Amino acid sequence: MVTPIETAASYDQDALSASAREHLWMHFTRMSSYANAPVPTIVRGEGARIWDAQGRSYLDGLAGLFVVQVGHGRQELAEVAAKQAAELAFFPLWSYAHPTGIALAERLASLAPGDLNKVFFTTGGGEAVETAWKLAKQYYKLVGKPMKHKVISRAIAYHGTPQGALSITGIPDARKWFEPLVPGAHKAANTNFYRAPEHGDDLEAFGRWAADDIERTIEMEGADTVAAVFVEPVQNSGGCFPPPPGYFQRLREICDRHDVLLVSDETICAFGRLGTTFACDKFGYVPDIITCAKGMTSGYSPIGAAIISDRIAAPFYSGADYFPHGYTFGGHPVSAAVALANLEIFDREDLNQHVLQNEGAFRATLEKLLDLPIVGDVRGDGYFYGIELVKDKATKETFNDEESERLLRGFLSRALFDAGLYCRADDRGDPVVQLSPPLIIGQPEFDEIEQTLRAVLTEAWSRL
Repeated sequence: MVTPIETAASYDQDALSASAREHLWMHFTRMSSYANAPVPTIVRGEGARIWDAQGRSYLDGLAGLFVVQVGHGRQELAEVAAKQAAELAFFPLWSYAHPTGIALAERLASLAPGDLNKVFFTTGGGEAVETAWKLAKQYYKLVGKPMKHKVISRAIAYHGTPQGALSITGIPDARKWFEPLVPGAHKAANTNFYRAPEHGDDLEAFGRWAADDIERTIEMEGADTVAAVFVEPVQNSGGCFPPPPGYFQRLREICDRHDVLLVSDETICAFGRLGTTFACDKFGYVPDIITCAKGMTSGYSPIGAAIISDRIAAPFYSGADYFPHGYTFGGHPVSAAVALANLEIFDREDLNQHVLQNEGAFRATLEKLLDLPIVGDVRGDGYFYGIELVKDKATKETFNDEESERLLRGFLSRALFDAGLYCRADDRGDPVVQLSPPLIIGQPEFDEIEQTLRAVLTEAWSRL
C-alpha cells in the first residue's frame, strides 16, 4: 500500500508506479503509455522547481497547468488554509454566506473592470464557462428575448469539459467521443496570424477580418438567436494566439450592435499571466462576464468564478426570479481564504509589474530559437507563449498526423522532461510547445528554458 510521506528520498518509485497504473486514472492521459514505463510522480515543489519521487529536479515551465502563479511551496498559503479549515472547513453558498466568500467576492469585484460587480463561485474554469452560458440563456428569457440561446466561440479554442463548455470548445478530437453535445454552439475564426487565411501581411487588417467573421457567424445564425460570444484574451489551444491590435474593440462593437453578451474566458489569462489581474484590462475592453479560475489561488486550493456585470445580474436581483444553478464546493471557505492570501502576495511582491517588466526579455530569449529549422513561430504575451514546430520554415508546412505522433508523443514530451523542463508539447491544432511558468521567474530561468529547448529541438530535428 502506498502512503504519502514527507521526503522524496523515502518514496518507492516502483510501488508508486504500480499503484498508479492499477488505480489512478489520470486526466487526458493515454494510460497504455505506462504499461511498461514508470509513471512520472511529482512529490515536492519549491519556487519554480518541482521534484519527482526519485529526487530529480525540474524547472516548472507550465506552472503546473497554467496555475501556480506565485510558485510552489508558499508556506503562508498552507497556513491560511489550515487556519480556515480549523475555523470553518465547509459551508455552502446556497442561501447562506460565509466571511471568506463575501470578502473574496468584494475583492474580485474591486479588481474587475466596469460594472462587473457580481461574483458567482464555482470550483474551476469549465464550471465557470458552464455557468456563464446558462446565465446568458436565462438572462435573455427574463428580459423577453427567449430565442437568444446560441453561443459563438472560436476554432480550436478550449473552454472546458462539462457538456456545455465542451460544446463551446472548438477542438474536434476533444468533442467527437461525447456527441451529441449541447446544441447551439457555433464556431468562427480565431486569431492565428501565423496561418492567417486572409490578410497574412497586415496584422490589423487580419484582426478586423477575424472579428468580422464572428459577426458573420452571428448574422448567419440570426442575431435574435445568439446569446453570447466566448473568447479567451490569448487563445490557449493551437499555441497561444494573441489578439491583433483593435480586435477586442471591434468585437465589443459587434456584440453591442447585435445585443450579444461578450464573455472573456480568462481561466488561464487572469491573475497575472499577462501582467494584469484581468487580461481584458491589458487589451482594453470590458466584457459582460469574466470566467476565471486557476491562478486565483495559484493552485493551492481549487476555485473558479463567473464575474457578472450589474446590468446582466439586474433581472435576478428583483422579484421572484433567481438563478437555479450552483455547485456544492463553489466558493469553498478554505479556497476563498487561500485566494485572498494569494492576491495579497500579488500586491506585496508586485507580481503583475514583474511580468510586465520581464515579458519582453522572455519573448526575446525564446525568439532566439527561431534560428532552428524546426521552429516556425514564437507567439504569446506576458508569461504565456507557444512555439510552433514546422517541417519547412519557408512554406510553413506542418507535420502530418503520423509525424506529429512520433515527434510529440514519441520523443519531445519525454525528452523535455528528461532534460529537466516540465512544459507541454501539444497538437490540438498544429504542433506546439507551450510555456506558462510561475510568475516569479526571471532571466536565469528564461535562459534555462531556451537552452533546454534548443538542445531537445535540435535532437528532434536530427531524428526527423
